[in-house]
Amino acid sequence: MSNPTGTPDPTPTTAFKSRPGFARIWQAARYSRDGLIAAFRHEAAFRQELAIGVPLMALAWWIAPGRWEALAMTLSIVAVLVVELLNSAVEALADAVSLETHPLIKRAKDIGSAAVMLSIAGAALVWIVALV
Repeated sequence: MSNPTGTPDPTPTTAFKSRPGFARIWQAARYSRDGLIAAFRHEAAFRQELAIGVPLMALAWWIAPGRWEALAMTLSIVAVLVVELLNSAVEALADAVSLETHPLIKRAKDIGSAAVMLSIAGAALVWIVALV
């Protein structure tokens, strides 16, 4: 794509780009809501982590020795949910590309799964350190 001077435009836009200003923020919030709904509807792992994580986040504020520990405990659970959302996005994209067995798609899915596992291990470590 080029601009009126004939030089290539360094920042091409697509039809998927949103509007500037407050409308962009509103639209981004709607996309985020849609993403959370899709994850809840289609991803069993996200539902399971949410079912465990939400009560744990509430519990953190009751059992933590201080507010900074409670915050760390809460954010560690949020991190697990974020990593799961990213893993689910990678898996959905991989499935959109091909449902056939391919070593690179398997690698991408396995790496995403490893990221979730490490985030859960990190959350467990945060909880242990905060409570001991």
